[in-house]
Amino acid sequence: MVKVGESRDVVESRIGAPMHPGRSSRAVYDTDPMLVITYREDETVELVEIGYGGEEVFFEGVQLTYRFMDDVVAELAAGGHRAVPFDIGFSFEPGFAIFSMSSLSASELDPEASADDPRRVVEGVSIAPFDYFREPTQEEIEAYVRGRQAASS
Repeated sequence: MVKVGESRDVVESRIGAPMHPGRSSRAVYDTDPMLVITYREDETVELVEIGYGGEEVFFEGVQLTYRFMDDVVAELAAGGHRAVPFDIGFSFEPGFAIFSMSSLSASELDPEASADDPRRVVEGVSIAPFDYFREPTQEEIEAYVRGRQAASS
């Protein structure tokens, strides 16, 4: 429904206006599945986030959302996609990440799961260029802090 780099006007001509009025850099759209889009300052799509529920998200035949994260990572790895871990999920070279905010428990998918079952459920997919998901270097962090300090002076 949306591609990274498209203009907000093109996106909204296709899927309609966001649920909340205004032109915030982050907009939520009442689509199936629901989309949360982050726009750059130039009003082009920087990041697309897709939640679970309704129509699930697939990549190369692998269902990404509303499944156990370890199962999704294993299937993608079997297809040749290397997972790079980050705090709430994994990113993949084609330019997407799967994540869990831990709002769903394992019992959502497995009625036999105990209350303390540690398996995470994929709650969403983020789509952006692969570099978007990498951890910043110490030099990049320092440059960012210097830039913020200079801007506030």
